[in-house]
Amino acid sequence: MSNRYASMALELTTPVDDERPVYVTGNFCEWFPDIDKFQMQKVEPGKYQFQFPPDFLFDQPIEYKYTRGGWDQVELDSFGEAPQNRKIRTKSVAQKDFVPHWRKDGRAFDTSLIPTVEVVSEQFEIPQLSRKRRIRILLPYDYKTSSKSYPVLYLQDGQNLFEDGSVYGNWEIDKKMAILTAQGKGNLIIVAIDHADEDRLHEFAPYANPKFGKGSGKKYANFIVRTLKPYIDKNYRTRPERRYTGVGGSSMGGLISIYAGLMYPEILGRLMIFSPSLWVSDKIYFDAIEFFNPMETKIYVYAGGKEGRFMIPSTERLKEAVERQGWSSNRLQLKLSVDPKGEHTEARWGKEFPKAVEWLFFDTH
Repeated sequence: MSNRYASMALELTTPVDDERPVYVTGNFCEWFPDIDKFQMQKVEPGKYQFQFPPDFLFDQPIEYKYTRGGWDQVELDSFGEAPQNRKIRTKSVAQKDFVPHWRKDGRAFDTSLIPTVEVVSEQFEIPQLSRKRRIRILLPYDYKTSSKSYPVLYLQDGQNLFEDGSVYGNWEIDKKMAILTAQGKGNLIIVAIDHADEDRLHEFAPYANPKFGKGSGKKYANFIVRTLKPYIDKNYRTRPERRYTGVGGSSMGGLISIYAGLMYPEILGRLMIFSPSLWVSDKIYFDAIEFFNPMETKIYVYAGGKEGRFMIPSTERLKEAVERQGWSSNRLQLKLSVDPKGEHTEARWGKEFPKAVEWLFFDTH
C-alpha cells in the first residue's frame, strides 16, 4: 500500500460562507459524504483546509468532491450543475480548489432569490399583427425593495421558460436566475413573450418560405422593438440603452431573434441564439454579411450535435458570415458554444441559459 498522499493538503476557497461544515469525500472513503476524519478545517470565512493524515494509505489515483454534510449539500459549478469528479495532482504539496456554488437542502438554488413573476398583460395588443398575446415579466427578487434600474432580455416562447413550463419541457429560467443571483449576477429583467401556438412558425419566419408562406417575422420583430420595449421601459425600471437590451430564443425563436438583432442594431445589443432554425431561409446569411453596426454588440450562439446534421455547420456558417465583416472585438463579439451531445430540447437550452446570460450581461472581459 502507498502513503504518497500523506503530505498532501487541500485548500478550498468558496464565496458562499455559511455555518455548514465542509467535508472531503471520494473513492478513498467509498464516497460517504460526512465522515468526521475528512472534515475540513475552517481557516477563515470562505477558506478551508484539509491535511491527509500520516497514516493515510491509498494505492489508487484519488477522485473526490466537496460536500457540506450530504449529497443534498454537494458542490456545484457556477451554473448549478454537478461538476466532474476532482482528481489529485500528486506533484503538488497543496492542491488549491474553488467551489462557486453549493446545493442546499437538496436544491441547486435559494428559493428566496427566485425572481418575482408578474403578468404584464393577458391580452397585450400586437398592432403589427392585429393579435393579442400574454406577456409576463420576471423581476429580480429585490426589485420592490431597491431603486436600481436593470438590463432587459426579451425571450420568445414564454410558455416554455419557467414555473410549470409546457408539454415540451421547461428552461427553468426562474431557478437559473436564482443561482446567478447568489453569485451577484442576477440584476436582470426578463420579459417572456408567449408564442402564437399553431401560428408560431409563421409568426417567427422572417422571410417567405414554401412551408410557411410569406412569414410575419418582420412585423413581429417590429412589435418587440417599437411597441413592447417602449411599454416595458415606461412601466419598469429598465436601462433602455442598446447595450443593456437583449433578445433571445431557441429554434424558430432563435431565428427571429437573430433577425431582430440584425434589423434593429441601434436598439438591440445582446443576442441569445439557441439552436436557430437557419434552414428556413438562407437570406439570413446575406443579412448577416450586410449587418453593419459600429456600436458594441455581443452575440451568443448555441448548437447541439444531436439536433440534425445541419445544425452545427449552419451556426458555424452564421458565425463566419458575421465575422467576415472584420469588426474588432470591442465592436462585435460572437461566441459559439457547441455541445456534440446536445439535443433539441427545452432542458438543454435551460442548461445553456445561465452561461449565455453571464457572458452577455455580466462578463466584463
